[in-house]
Amino acid sequence: MALDGSSAMIERARERLGDDRFTYVVADLQEPLGIDEPVDAVLSTATFHWVLDHDALFRNLAQVMRPGAQLAAQCGGQGNIASIERALRDMGEDFAGRKHYAGPERTRERLEAAGFTDVQTWLHDEPSPIPADDLERYLETICLGDHVVGMRDDERAAFVREVARRMPEPVIDYVRLNIRARRADLVAQ
Repeated sequence: MALDGSSAMIERARERLGDDRFTYVVADLQEPLGIDEPVDAVLSTATFHWVLDHDALFRNLAQVMRPGAQLAAQCGGQGNIASIERALRDMGEDFAGRKHYAGPERTRERLEAAGFTDVQTWLHDEPSPIPADDLERYLETICLGDHVVGMRDDERAAFVREVARRMPEPVIDYVRLNIRARRADLVAQ
Protein backbone atom coordinates (compact mmCIF):
# COMPACT_ATOMS: atom_id res chain seq x y z
CA MET A 1 0.00 0.00 0.00
CA ALA A 2 1.30 3.45 -0.87
CA LEU A 3 -0.17 6.38 1.05
CA ASP A 4 0.37 10.10 0.58
CA GLY A 5 -1.56 13.26 1.34
CA SER A 6 -1.01 14.50 -2.20
CA SER A 7 -3.03 13.04 -5.06
CA ALA A 8 -0.30 14.26 -7.45
CA MET A 9 2.32 12.22 -5.59
CA ILE A 10 0.06 9.16 -5.63
CA GLU A 11 -0.35 9.55 -9.40
CA ARG A 12 3.42 9.75 -9.84
CA ALA A 13 3.82 6.59 -7.76
CA ARG A 14 1.15 4.84 -9.79
CA GLU A 15 2.88 5.81 -13.06
CA ARG A 16 6.20 4.56 -11.75
CA LEU A 17 5.07 1.41 -9.92
CA GLY A 18 1.98 0.38 -11.87
CA ASP A 19 -1.40 -0.79 -10.64
CA ASP A 20 -0.75 -4.49 -10.25
CA ARG A 21 1.31 -4.52 -7.01
CA PHE A 22 0.01 -1.68 -4.85
CA THR A 23 -3.12 -0.18 -3.43
CA TYR A 24 -2.89 3.61 -3.52
CA VAL A 25 -4.43 5.78 -0.82
CA VAL A 26 -4.68 9.57 -0.59
CA ALA A 27 -5.05 10.44 3.09
CA ASP A 28 -4.09 13.01 5.69
CA LEU A 29 -2.09 11.28 8.45
CA GLN A 30 -3.65 13.65 10.98
CA GLU A 31 -7.08 12.15 10.27
CA PRO A 32 -8.36 8.57 10.65
CA LEU A 33 -7.04 6.71 7.62
CA GLY A 34 -10.09 4.67 6.66
CA ILE A 35 -8.08 1.55 5.88
CA ASP A 36 -10.19 -1.55 6.51
CA GLU A 37 -7.60 -4.33 6.56
CA PRO A 38 -4.84 -4.01 9.18
CA VAL A 39 -1.33 -3.57 7.81
CA ASP A 40 1.71 -5.64 8.79
CA ALA A 41 4.19 -2.76 8.87
CA VAL A 42 4.58 0.95 8.25
CA LEU A 43 7.71 2.38 6.62
CA SER A 44 8.11 6.11 6.25
CA THR A 45 11.00 8.25 5.06
CA ALA A 46 11.14 12.04 5.27
CA THR A 47 7.42 12.44 5.91
CA PHE A 48 6.51 12.78 9.58
CA HIS A 49 8.03 16.27 9.96
CA TRP A 50 5.35 17.49 7.52
CA VAL A 51 2.63 16.26 9.90
CA LEU A 52 2.11 18.89 12.58
CA ASP A 53 0.00 16.80 15.01
CA HIS A 54 2.18 13.85 16.01
CA ASP A 55 -0.30 12.66 18.63
CA ALA A 56 -2.91 12.16 15.90
CA LEU A 57 -0.29 10.77 13.50
CA PHE A 58 0.77 7.93 15.80
CA ARG A 59 -2.78 7.24 16.98
CA ASN A 60 -3.97 6.95 13.36
CA LEU A 61 -1.11 4.67 12.40
CA ALA A 62 -1.72 2.41 15.41
CA GLN A 63 -5.38 2.11 14.44
CA VAL A 64 -4.54 0.55 11.05
CA MET A 65 -1.70 -1.71 12.20
CA ARG A 66 -2.24 -5.29 13.31
CA PRO A 67 -0.96 -6.26 16.78
CA GLY A 68 2.79 -6.79 16.59
CA ALA A 69 3.17 -4.79 13.38
CA GLN A 70 6.41 -2.86 13.03
CA LEU A 71 6.84 0.87 12.52
CA ALA A 72 10.13 2.09 11.01
CA ALA A 73 10.47 5.75 10.17
CA GLN A 74 12.98 8.50 9.70
CA CYS A 75 12.17 12.19 9.41
CA GLY A 76 13.55 15.60 10.21
CA GLY A 77 14.17 15.84 13.95
CA GLN A 78 14.86 18.45 16.59
CA GLY A 79 17.59 20.77 15.32
CA ASN A 80 17.02 19.91 11.66
CA ILE A 81 18.20 22.61 9.23
CA ALA A 82 18.96 24.95 12.14
CA SER A 83 21.26 27.16 10.05
CA ILE A 84 18.47 27.75 7.52
CA GLU A 85 15.97 28.52 10.28
CA ARG A 86 18.50 30.93 11.84
CA ALA A 87 18.93 32.69 8.47
CA LEU A 88 15.15 32.98 8.10
CA ARG A 89 14.75 34.38 11.63
CA ASP A 90 17.48 36.95 10.87
CA MET A 91 15.40 37.94 7.83
CA GLY A 92 12.22 38.23 9.93
CA GLU A 93 10.81 34.93 8.60
CA ASP A 94 10.34 31.46 10.12
CA PHE A 95 9.03 27.94 9.59
CA ALA A 96 6.37 28.23 12.31
CA GLY A 97 3.41 26.04 11.47
CA ARG A 98 5.08 24.52 8.41
CA LYS A 99 7.06 21.58 9.80
CA HIS A 100 7.41 19.76 13.12
CA TYR A 101 10.91 18.69 14.08
CA ALA A 102 10.33 16.56 17.17
CA GLY A 103 12.80 15.26 19.69
CA PRO A 104 13.27 11.60 20.64
CA GLU A 105 11.89 11.70 24.20
CA ARG A 106 8.61 13.43 23.32
CA THR A 107 8.25 11.14 20.30
CA ARG A 108 8.70 8.11 22.54
CA GLU A 109 5.96 9.41 24.87
CA ARG A 110 3.60 10.00 21.96
CA LEU A 111 4.22 6.53 20.51
CA GLU A 112 3.63 4.82 23.84
CA ALA A 113 0.44 6.84 24.42
CA ALA A 114 -0.80 5.74 20.98
CA GLY A 115 -0.27 2.06 21.77
CA PHE A 116 3.26 1.24 20.65
CA THR A 117 5.81 -0.82 22.58
CA ASP A 118 9.50 -1.64 22.13
CA VAL A 119 9.94 2.01 21.19
CA GLN A 120 13.34 3.22 20.09
CA THR A 121 13.85 6.84 19.09
CA TRP A 122 17.11 8.64 18.47
CA LEU A 123 18.59 11.57 16.59
CA HIS A 124 21.61 11.56 14.35
CA ASP A 125 23.32 14.37 12.51
CA GLU A 126 23.53 14.02 8.76
CA PRO A 127 25.27 17.14 7.43
CA SER A 128 25.02 17.28 3.66
CA PRO A 129 27.48 19.46 1.74
CA ILE A 130 25.97 20.99 -1.38
CA PRO A 131 28.18 22.31 -4.18
CA ALA A 132 28.13 26.11 -3.96
CA ASP A 133 26.86 26.36 -7.56
CA ASP A 134 23.85 24.17 -6.67
CA LEU A 135 23.01 25.58 -3.23
CA GLU A 136 20.36 28.13 -4.25
CA ARG A 137 18.52 25.65 -6.47
CA TYR A 138 18.66 23.02 -3.70
CA LEU A 139 17.37 25.47 -1.10
CA GLU A 140 14.56 26.61 -3.38
CA THR A 141 13.30 23.15 -4.26
CA ILE A 142 14.07 21.08 -1.15
CA CYS A 143 14.38 23.25 1.95
CA LEU A 144 12.35 26.36 1.14
CA GLY A 145 9.86 25.06 -1.42
CA ASP A 146 6.79 25.55 0.76
CA HIS A 147 8.14 28.90 1.96
CA VAL A 148 8.62 30.45 -1.49
CA VAL A 149 5.48 29.12 -3.15
CA GLY A 150 3.48 31.99 -4.59
CA MET A 151 6.45 34.36 -4.85
CA ARG A 152 7.22 35.95 -8.19
CA ASP A 153 10.35 34.54 -9.87
CA ASP A 154 12.46 37.61 -9.04
CA GLU A 155 11.26 37.69 -5.40
CA ARG A 156 11.89 33.97 -4.99
CA ALA A 157 15.40 34.21 -6.46
CA ALA A 158 16.31 37.17 -4.23
CA PHE A 159 14.86 35.50 -1.14
CA VAL A 160 16.70 32.21 -1.71
CA ARG A 161 19.93 34.05 -2.53
CA GLU A 162 19.71 35.93 0.77
CA VAL A 163 19.09 32.73 2.77
CA ALA A 164 22.12 31.14 1.09
CA ARG A 165 24.24 34.21 1.81
CA ARG A 166 23.37 34.04 5.51
CA MET A 167 24.28 30.36 5.87
CA PRO A 168 27.70 29.80 7.47
CA GLU A 169 28.68 27.28 4.79
CA PRO A 170 27.05 25.39 1.88
CA VAL A 171 26.06 22.49 4.14
CA ILE A 172 22.50 21.49 4.96
CA ASP A 173 22.63 20.59 8.64
CA TYR A 174 20.13 17.76 8.58
CA VAL A 175 19.23 16.08 11.86
CA ARG A 176 17.28 12.84 11.48
CA LEU A 177 14.79 11.46 13.97
CA ASN A 178 14.80 7.66 13.75
CA ILE A 179 11.80 5.70 14.99
CA ARG A 180 11.38 1.97 15.56
CA ALA A 181 8.36 0.60 17.42
CA ARG A 182 5.92 -2.28 17.54
CA ARG A 183 2.16 -1.93 17.76
CA ALA A 184 0.99 -3.36 21.08
CA ASP A 185 -1.79 -5.91 21.43
CA LEU A 186 -4.16 -3.24 22.80
CA VAL A 187 -4.31 0.22 21.27
CA ALA A 188 -5.37 3.41 23.04
CA GLN A 189 -8.66 4.76 21.75
